[in-house]
Amino acid sequence: MPKTLNKTVVFNYEPGDPLTPEQKANIIKLIENPKRDEDIDLSDAPEIPDDAVLVHFRPRKASVTMRLDSDVLAWLKSSGEGYQTRVNELLRQAMNASRGRRHA
Repeated sequence: MPKTLNKTVVFNYEPGDPLTPEQKANIIKLIENPKRDEDIDLSDAPEIPDDAVLVHFRPRKASVTMRLDSDVLAWLKSSGEGYQTRVNELLRQAMNASRGRRHA
């Protein structure tokens, strides 16, 4: 069950987690008998606010040491706190671009 923190829905799921037999059976059932949106009973589903940010995947972080040119580091730090997060975002964009995917 997802938990909500500051209008952000967080699912704790690691890629590669095996499906339970019940999950596999549900997937097969859905494939064999697909439902239209209006046929799905959502009466027990919690409301998600329209302005909620859905996060479907949050990779684990790894601590690394890397050497950067001093002018690059100064540029990253010039925007204020969070330069390590910006480094990660820039690297993720480059990774996704090299894989032919949009920024995620």
